[in-house]
Amino acid sequence: MRTTTNGPWGRRAALALAVLAPAARGVTDGAMVEGGAPIAEIRVVDAETGRGVPLVELETVNAVGLVTDSAGRAAFAEPELLGHEVFLHVRGHGYEVPADGFGYRGVRVVPRPGKVATIEVERTCVAERLCRLTGLDRFRDSALLGHDVPPPNDGLVAGQDSVQAAVYRGRVVWLWGDTSRAKYPLGLFRTAGATTPIPGPDDDVERGIRYDVFTGDDGFARAMVPLPERPDGVIWVDGLCSVRDADGEERLVAHYSRRASLEEELEQGVALFDDERAVFEPVLVLPRDETWRRPSTHPVRLEADGKEWLLFGSPSPNVRVEATLEAVLDPARYEAFTCLGTEDGEPRWRWQTELPPLDSATEARLVAKGELAAEDAHFLPVDAASPSTHVVLHSGTVRWNEHRGRWILVAGRVGGETSYLGEVWYSEADAPTGPFVRAVRIAAHDRQSFYNVCHHDFLDRDGGRTIFFEGTYTNTFSGNEHRTPRYDYDQLLYRLDLDADELAPTHLR
Repeated sequence: MRTTTNGPWGRRAALALAVLAPAARGVTDGAMVEGGAPIAEIRVVDAETGRGVPLVELETVNAVGLVTDSAGRAAFAEPELLGHEVFLHVRGHGYEVPADGFGYRGVRVVPRPGKVATIEVERTCVAERLCRLTGLDRFRDSALLGHDVPPPNDGLVAGQDSVQAAVYRGRVVWLWGDTSRAKYPLGLFRTAGATTPIPGPDDDVERGIRYDVFTGDDGFARAMVPLPERPDGVIWVDGLCSVRDADGEERLVAHYSRRASLEEELEQGVALFDDERAVFEPVLVLPRDETWRRPSTHPVRLEADGKEWLLFGSPSPNVRVEATLEAVLDPARYEAFTCLGTEDGEPRWRWQTELPPLDSATEARLVAKGELAAEDAHFLPVDAASPSTHVVLHSGTVRWNEHRGRWILVAGRVGGETSYLGEVWYSEADAPTGPFVRAVRIAAHDRQSFYNVCHHDFLDRDGGRTIFFEGTYTNTFSGNEHRTPRYDYDQLLYRLDLDADELAPTHLR
């Protein structure tokens, strides 16, 4: 095995340069694409772990673009460049190679059919990117190169937006928003769904999750909230959770929103899952101006005041209702968490039924206007690396974590450094309602969005030390016209080690 260095980079740069190695197991000499053209394997790996890194963009000097698949592989099939030294720009959203003397971040490789050119990248974010969860050809390049790959998911789904997940009757129920299909730009806009077994501690999720998708006669994902009598508008679902009805039976409920556009809502309410038909049916229509007396986002369960509660919020749990079907369907029984509206004007946090809850964006506005002291905020942490900077949180989750012995928050940020909705932050508190004092950035996506983040606690490993979260990766809202092939508008899975140095308690309290 031979490594080379490149000019002024010296020995350190060898970590980032191509390694010409014997063909990897599963790669045949002279691998071919359809039509007989030879292909070479380029593998991008984490320099620390040796694991393949998905979503690393490689670009030649003449703008030929490659993107590594979920195993970190890219199939190189440029006939006139095979066997010649090629420079590849490397862009990795949290992974990078050193810049050379001209500022270029890239490597030189010699792609050869049947050989593997390995590029090692340094991880610059705390969280580790594992794979793409949804969409077509998640392991496309690995398959072209002859490697064994997981089977494709059902449903012929080209892309999916914004996940919801809940454990229900011994399985995980998954729901997604707008779902694209390959045969036409307009896809499914009335919620797609799937189920899976509850992953066990020994189940490998690093290469994805095998979804059993609810499909129609054409094999494509079908509507989970069809509402055929109201055909206009898209339907989005959130607040997915299981509750007990009056007979003690487990039922699956969610909030639904039928919309003409992102700005205009036509109808909203609470829907109940029909187990026989495997669809959600509205059972309560709410006023369109009702903004909080409803299930929402990713709920968390809490035992408090002698009752079991469901806490809802985006991402901070600032609305609660008793965890029964009867209570979820009664708007009068919802309570909001706020520190405003006291008789003496002093900020005192409490649960009450009249005023709306406070969230991160509202707290930021109140602090900016001098109407709330920053130290009285519960959902507006400061950047642990820059304590003068507040982190305005976007959608995410709060979950109890046994390893930390605290409630942990994993959420997006509004207005990040390199993308409006491209960052993911971690914080923790003694209560699910905070205060969340300090936060650490754990992932970032340069000029791309990564929104509606969700930590799935049923995937936790090692007593909660290792957690997994996903989110929607897309150029939407980013201001970037570039759509990443095969990744745009799909779900990415990350892993986070809570014992990472960057997450030491001294940084977060």
